[in-house]
Amino acid sequence: MQLQLLKSKIHNAFVTEANIDYIGSITIDEDLMDAVDLIEGEQVHVINHRNGERLITYVITGKRGTGEICMNGPAALKISTGDKVIIIAYAGMTPIEAKAYKPKIIFPKSNNSI
Repeated sequence: MQLQLLKSKIHNAFVTEANIDYIGSITIDEDLMDAVDLIEGEQVHVINHRNGERLITYVITGKRGTGEICMNGPAALKISTGDKVIIIAYAGMTPIEAKAYKPKIIFPKSNNSI
């Protein structure tokens, strides 16, 4: 049996850009990605503090050290520049693996630095 458990979480990051004309996804500063072990193309859930919107998309690697969190494509209609978000990734694990696993969680500063 596989359980879906919290793998990675960026808690209370601020959206720096919303680009409706991009093909889709969320762009995340590579420093933030490294801190929580996210990789390009990985599925994430994004939750908006302002309006409760929750969506599923995938990660695009952003420029390291910029604090970039950019909502791309249709997601930019649900989450806007300046919104505070939680970004979560889950992973499938056996019950034995799950008991030993410790998720990577960060709480960025207001400029999205660690």
